[in-house]
Amino acid sequence: MSNFVQTLSKMDFQRKQFASLATRLEEDRRFIQVLAGPRQVGKTTLIHQLLGQNKQPSHYAAADDVLSGGAWIEQQWEVARIKQQQSGAETFILALDEIQKISNWSETVKRLWDEDSRMKRQIKVLLLGSSRLLLQQGLTESLAGRFELTYIGHWSLSEMQTAFGWSEAEFVWFGGYPGTADLIRDENRWKRYVLEALIETSISKDILMLTRVDKPALLRRLFELGCGYSGQLLSYNKILGQLQDAGNTTTLANYLNLLGQAGLLSGLEKYAGSKIVQRSSSPKFQVHNTALMSTQSPETFASVQLRPDLWGRQVESAIGAHLINAALTEDFRLHYWRDGDREVDFVLEKRGKVIGLEIKSTATNRYHSGMAAFHKAFQPDKMLLVGDNGLGWKEFLSMNPSELF
Repeated sequence: MSNFVQTLSKMDFQRKQFASLATRLEEDRRFIQVLAGPRQVGKTTLIHQLLGQNKQPSHYAAADDVLSGGAWIEQQWEVARIKQQQSGAETFILALDEIQKISNWSETVKRLWDEDSRMKRQIKVLLLGSSRLLLQQGLTESLAGRFELTYIGHWSLSEMQTAFGWSEAEFVWFGGYPGTADLIRDENRWKRYVLEALIETSISKDILMLTRVDKPALLRRLFELGCGYSGQLLSYNKILGQLQDAGNTTTLANYLNLLGQAGLLSGLEKYAGSKIVQRSSSPKFQVHNTALMSTQSPETFASVQLRPDLWGRQVESAIGAHLINAALTEDFRLHYWRDGDREVDFVLEKRGKVIGLEIKSTATNRYHSGMAAFHKAFQPDKMLLVGDNGLGWKEFLSMNPSELF
């Protein structure tokens, strides 16, 4: 994280969530503000930027290597109470990072928050976490009605261009990890860093350390397989056939869900009128950041652009990653659709509106366009072609997908 903080301090770049969170911190104490998202996307830096700009006194603490459980939260909360009293300030901000590492954190937070409410203490609380699944479990179980959740996702093309001057092609290959921006000129070093500091840390600390996983080797192999097949469909039976330590389809679906909640790899469901059909469909693998895909490849940035089939798949995965990150922040659902050999690459759904999206690249040439069949079956509100004779992929990566609705 230190390299990431140093890199951003040079740019003083603020993500779009900064403005809304800054406004909420100026409001009267009402909700706990919760920030969730994958590692190395700038949650901690964003908080330091907010606290540095805000005139209200504050206390920040991170639960790194904490073993005392809820007692640590109580200690930090009491520090905030004392600091507020000593400062004489009417309001105070308490920010607790990596909160999901603390066992039963939500019960402790609920008790202390409610104590402050009864005593009319104006301590505003910010909670940060890297595991969206564990955060949401604690929020819904203990803190219902007391919080607002802000998802901090992977960086977009426009953000990487503004902060670091990246080209569209660089973004497609190197993805949206700002902390790696200074490493891409040495691609071997960049790959090692992503593998060891980002992927391994996310899997070991955000999944295996905090969630029961009976077959960790199977989860890791599923992740590697999914990265290699990003943008493609595999039935669970075919997935099992490619894994040495095979479990069952329920186990694989659960592990894929854990990887998705950690902001690494998801399995998109088939769009259909029946939820049962969606949940029983073959997953379409989709990385949340193309850096996760590139590090698993023997190709380099220079060589992959000379392989139209591989580059086309990389571009499609970049579009899929752009869509899946937008879906988590803009509140729409993302699917795919296929009937036989007819395919629609992505289907966007929001409040009854449906948009079909086809990617025109060599990566999808083995399937026929299913736009006509999809339109006949579902009468979508909009159909969009990205690629040759349609909206350019560079232009699409530069826009907010929610603008389509």
